[in-house]
Amino acid sequence: MKFHDLELDAFQADAIAALEDGKSVLVCAPTGTGKTIIADWLVERALTKKRAVIYTAPIKALSNQKFRDWTRAHGDDAVGLLTGDLVIRRDAACRVMTTEILRNMLLSDEPGQFADLDAVIIDEIHFLDDRERGTVWEELLIYLPKTVQILGLSATLSNANQFAEWMSEVRQTPMVVIRQDKRTVPLDFWVYSRDTGMLRPKAFDAEHQRWLKKQGGKPERGGRGRPRGPTTSHADVVHACWEANGLPCLYFVFSRKLTEQNGRALTERLEGVSLLEPEQVNAVRAILERIDKENPQLIDDDLRRALLAGVAWHHAGCHVQVKALVEDLYERRLVRVLYCTSTFALGINMPARTVIFDGLKKFDGISMRPLTTREFLQKAGRAGRRGMDTEGHVVIRVDHGEWDDLSEALPRLLQGQPEPVRSSFSLSFNSVVNLLSRNPLERVREIVERSFLSFARQAEAKRLGEDAERLRVQLEALGEVRKGAHKQHEKDIHKLERRAEDVENRSWLEFESRIHFLVNIGYLQPDLAFNAGAKVLTHIQMEEIFVTELILSGMLEDLEGPTLFGLLCAVNKEFGRNVRVRARLQGQALGAARDANKIRMSKPVVESERMTGFPVTWCPEMIPFGAMWAEGRSFNDCLLFIDSETDMSGDLVGAFRRAKDLIGQLKDVYKEDEGKQAMLAALLRAVSRDEVLVID
Repeated sequence: MKFHDLELDAFQADAIAALEDGKSVLVCAPTGTGKTIIADWLVERALTKKRAVIYTAPIKALSNQKFRDWTRAHGDDAVGLLTGDLVIRRDAACRVMTTEILRNMLLSDEPGQFADLDAVIIDEIHFLDDRERGTVWEELLIYLPKTVQILGLSATLSNANQFAEWMSEVRQTPMVVIRQDKRTVPLDFWVYSRDTGMLRPKAFDAEHQRWLKKQGGKPERGGRGRPRGPTTSHADVVHACWEANGLPCLYFVFSRKLTEQNGRALTERLEGVSLLEPEQVNAVRAILERIDKENPQLIDDDLRRALLAGVAWHHAGCHVQVKALVEDLYERRLVRVLYCTSTFALGINMPARTVIFDGLKKFDGISMRPLTTREFLQKAGRAGRRGMDTEGHVVIRVDHGEWDDLSEALPRLLQGQPEPVRSSFSLSFNSVVNLLSRNPLERVREIVERSFLSFARQAEAKRLGEDAERLRVQLEALGEVRKGAHKQHEKDIHKLERRAEDVENRSWLEFESRIHFLVNIGYLQPDLAFNAGAKVLTHIQMEEIFVTELILSGMLEDLEGPTLFGLLCAVNKEFGRNVRVRARLQGQALGAARDANKIRMSKPVVESERMTGFPVTWCPEMIPFGAMWAEGRSFNDCLLFIDSETDMSGDLVGAFRRAKDLIGQLKDVYKEDEGKQAMLAALLRAVSRDEVLVID
């Protein structure tokens, strides 16, 4: 079977055949095997039939990439983009959007908006188990009309059959699993130390044992208990890969600071030598000259030298235009070494010949923890370019003193069996009140019990019930012979039956606890009628209880636009550690911060934090920056008030964009207040400019 003169692999042809047969399809295949070709076919089919198709993804960079790809393929009029930051042709037949936006559309009362919807493509569908955002995936899968086909794509979904069984049951239409386990470009795994050079893990272990004997059986300790011996740097590994014709490479580090530091250090080590060919250097120089005319302050001297040397860095905190530039240069093969964090592993189609790991642990916000197999495979899977490489190389930087810890983790990672996807279903307070506003309680319970979490719990309850029944049969066989055993069996049976009942009803009990919380804080009446709090909450989707309490307090009523925008920034983004801000709160902003801080520590907000398990975001230091932006100050002016070892541009833009989304939610809250509507509309116009509107 061919698609646009491309001979399809068997799994691609099987997936397309199932879609043609009207079934939904879950495709599980390693990174780089061509899953997105199936999505391309589905988009083309919908457009040919003059039907609608929606593509969703967990990150905006991935949504933006598909928007660009399909716009080139089908023309501007056919493709739209809805990411919260931007709305481009919202009525286009093919709409690319974030998963949250699709869920919100499904919860809206707009009639007939899905009447011509042919299919929904859900990329990185395993994101369903993301602790913070996974519930959204389950909600949209439950709410989507049964007539809509679903194409789910994942590289790391080991329990695909269980997932598809749930989907088939909850949507009452069959979902077929198409699995491709073999990579098109096989992976080759290495470890590199300056002491040993590039070796297979087993060969390095043998060298390590010989090294240990020389050290008397354990690593020689240096200052503060650290092992002595050669220290292998990132530049050592890159240089070895360069000599072995292993570029381009993605070098994964788990620190924003290190991505930038390493990029600068490698550039210095190259001492003016570029990893690019002369004509490629000229191409980069021409691109930078064009950017200098448009935004003279965007590219600093360090980044300029690095890019001309074929070196770059990429992390979530980078300026959105810098990220877009780096991605563009990488796609054009004008970046040979890219230092990046985990965000570069999610979905974006930018493979390399070699992937390098600086280690196998990452900071999770609390402490350093080992990479999961899924995280490792997502990154390692970027190695090997289809049609260009016969194999992809995965290299782990190591020194002898690190090997014992690393060698314990390696067998699990190299075996390549990702962890099963587990449901993180936990309805937000906004979802709770929206469900109650649109459905009788019986229907709400039905929806909650259709979740993947409830499906898994019911399967566990069934297993416990079967265990209890087996014990009962054994008990009957015992008769009266062994009374002691008889009593123990009775206890075990009752225990299993109680556990089964508890597990089966747990999802609904958790939902009821949220209802009780909303009744206790006065948002709902005991008969579940809506008070002011619930009415406001139906529109608020960020820091739901905190923002709702701010609104109910009345403190937002008299705030000037810039102060209000600053406050909205402060409830959605925090400055990282080791960041010093030199913008001070004063005047109205200082009073607003004090009032908001009292509300932050109020019982409803603190209790909501305890119930959800997520810390409430509150960063008053962010207020002056939002205010400056709303007053029309330039982005570079705002950055002058931040001292940080890493680029904070992306974080600041993220805060402005999320605050912009919150303005839209406030407009819905104050839809009956013409004066407030006018003020919010003016504020929205003031902040919707420059970096906030860049497609990153």
